[in-house]
Amino acid sequence: MTVIEDHQTDLGAEFVEVGGRRVPAHYGRPDRAHRAVRNVVGVTEMPYGVVVVEGEDRVEYVDNVVSNRVPSEDGEGVYALLLDPQGGVELDMYVYDAGDRLLLFVPPGEAGPLAEEWREKVFIQDVEISVASDDFAVFGVHGPKATEKLASVLNGAGTPEDRLSFVRGRIAEVGVTVIRTDAPTGEEGYEVVCTTGTTVNETGEEFPNAELVYDTLLNRGLNAAPFGRRTWESLTLEAGTPLFETELAGRIPNVLGLRNAVDFEKGCFVGQEVVSRVENRGQPSQRLAGLRTNERPDSGAAVFVGDESVGEVTRAVESPSRGEPVAFALLDSSVGTADDAPVMTVRVDGEETLASLVDLPFVEGSDRSARIPTY
Repeated sequence: MTVIEDHQTDLGAEFVEVGGRRVPAHYGRPDRAHRAVRNVVGVTEMPYGVVVVEGEDRVEYVDNVVSNRVPSEDGEGVYALLLDPQGGVELDMYVYDAGDRLLLFVPPGEAGPLAEEWREKVFIQDVEISVASDDFAVFGVHGPKATEKLASVLNGAGTPEDRLSFVRGRIAEVGVTVIRTDAPTGEEGYEVVCTTGTTVNETGEEFPNAELVYDTLLNRGLNAAPFGRRTWESLTLEAGTPLFETELAGRIPNVLGLRNAVDFEKGCFVGQEVVSRVENRGQPSQRLAGLRTNERPDSGAAVFVGDESVGEVTRAVESPSRGEPVAFALLDSSVGTADDAPVMTVRVDGEETLASLVDLPFVEGSDRSARIPTY
């Protein structure tokens, strides 16, 4: 469950299961929260699974498995993929070098299986792999005023400037790590990490770290709006950010245009041969594109040019910023671009409705997502 469920309930949260973890879906008015993030700043709980990799060979071990180069300097991070032998995405993750250990933030529910699988593959290397999902709380702070928000409550450090770098400081007397994100919402963004233990204040009262940090992020300094998974999905889609559950799982990164997640000059990772072959061929057979439609389609809805199916919708929302339905769709590369695409339709409730390609992102915010498909 969420590490601060009672606190979330007091704010009016309705909950949803994500990867076996109960997290806020929304707080009653998800569209209003969406606009608050676009205009000012919002705070959300990030339900990552956390894997810890320790030992002298930790960097070498993880670097040999994932698609991007693992950092070896404290305070640095990278976005990377775990691929199967056919080049399909098994997991996406953020890998952070925390000095004497690597912290891997993976999709909800995936930390346990990943740690178990990797432990079985360790032989003579000095590597220890453990699951620490219950030991940490992670809060996302997003919006054009996110930097001002953090500056108003963070002590002992300034906000980090480089993407996926981090600093250590204190919020409400709690030790925290503050990470500059790669802008998945299309806005300035940070993640604030604390342990799930307790802190004793000056009067001897004991408070849960996560509650203290979350309350401070919402109500101290520059106020922020709480938001849940429904708003997360609409923000990331507007920003052109593909997500693991809907766009990434099982697909090769070339098709997804995830160039920030793969070092194409790096060898020795599972799936590298397939990814390199598609890269050298110059154009994958499919690509991830943005659609605007007259009616909101369901995930899996077929996209047509005339009577020919040319792909399917992976995710669609009613865009609060644009006031119309927008969608990600996996389309045949022959469809073309927004400038020269043919007339398309998408099936909604058994009927065909017009659809058109849109250059990503759907909405230009205060920052640009590093995961926007690039071909």
